[in-house]
Amino acid sequence: MNKLLIVTAVPNALRAFLLPFGEHFRAQGWRVDAMAHGVSACAECAKVFDRLWNVEFSRSPFHPRNLIVAPPKIREIVLRESYDIVHVHIAVAGFVTRYALKNLKECQKPKIIYTAHGFNFYQGQNPLKNAIFLNLEKLAGRWTDYLVTINREDEAAAKHNAIVAAEKVRYMPGIGVNLQQYNPNAVSDASVVQVLKELGLTLETPLFLSIAEFIPRKRHHDILQAFAKISQLKAHLAFAGSGSLMPEIRQLAVALGVADRVHFLGFRQDISTLIKASVATVLASEQEGLPRSVMESLCMEVPVIGTDIRGIKDLLEGDCGLLVELGNVEQLSEAMTWILEHPIAAKAMGKRGRELMAGYDLQHILKLHEVLYAEALEQVKQMIFV
Repeated sequence: MNKLLIVTAVPNALRAFLLPFGEHFRAQGWRVDAMAHGVSACAECAKVFDRLWNVEFSRSPFHPRNLIVAPPKIREIVLRESYDIVHVHIAVAGFVTRYALKNLKECQKPKIIYTAHGFNFYQGQNPLKNAIFLNLEKLAGRWTDYLVTINREDEAAAKHNAIVAAEKVRYMPGIGVNLQQYNPNAVSDASVVQVLKELGLTLETPLFLSIAEFIPRKRHHDILQAFAKISQLKAHLAFAGSGSLMPEIRQLAVALGVADRVHFLGFRQDISTLIKASVATVLASEQEGLPRSVMESLCMEVPVIGTDIRGIKDLLEGDCGLLVELGNVEQLSEAMTWILEHPIAAKAMGKRGRELMAGYDLQHILKLHEVLYAEALEQVKQMIFV
């Protein structure tokens, strides 16, 4: 039996992205375990994975427990369970896990795959921070068998900076979106009417939707300031997501005089319905890997207004949305106005988005992982017989 360990810092990443991978490879006869901080409390994870391992990761890359507490526990589990492949996701867990396993003997070491969900160095960031994060990635690259990137800028950066050997870099278009779940035909008109009614709106009310955690890099304040500038006062804006900055953004809505047209929805399970109820989704981030919310919107044939950054521009360059300069509130407001004034053209954008998403389908991504894992396992077999 092949053994796979999937590692993330927190269980939210497993829930959001990786449950289908556990289900898929277990159905193929693999043993698939998961590791994260507090993962034993994740009921969804318990249903999907064979075993869950709690390790005290911190989301902060500089927290001391990442390099003191976590590595011995990771080494102990990996040595005891004899995994064939350890697949780590996202920067903190990616670095700590590779650091923990770097000194294992070759006969004990699994093949280590790291998927970067957007490098922490990127165009437009502070040069000093970029230098620090680039050098950390290059250091961890020494302990990596395969590096998976999910956007073209990261793929080019990985090769240009020789983070790993070029033949070890694998580009995959994201971690997959379920085209059957995110399908306009799978959401009834009645459910759209119901969700609008919940917000005190009707089908005639233009609704913009932003799906993002309330953290600084998502730049909710840009969206709110842009919305306050549009002249169509019948339009509304909804934020789906939670986070520490929500009270601050609520106060800004009051200060801008638009609080009666802005809705703070918190964490939602009905994202596909909310998207279908919207004229466009908006993402003003300064940093992304390949944003799931943009893919979901395009799958639902709803156009996207997004900042012209890595990941977002990968998805919108096919004329299925509007790209705006990062931090340019005026451009963001003009894009919202364009959507309101050109409803037919906006709908055509959304339909092009659905066509583009065929290449990002979850089933396609699972097949790419099958190929990668087969290659990794072949190397394991060659090592055994050498």
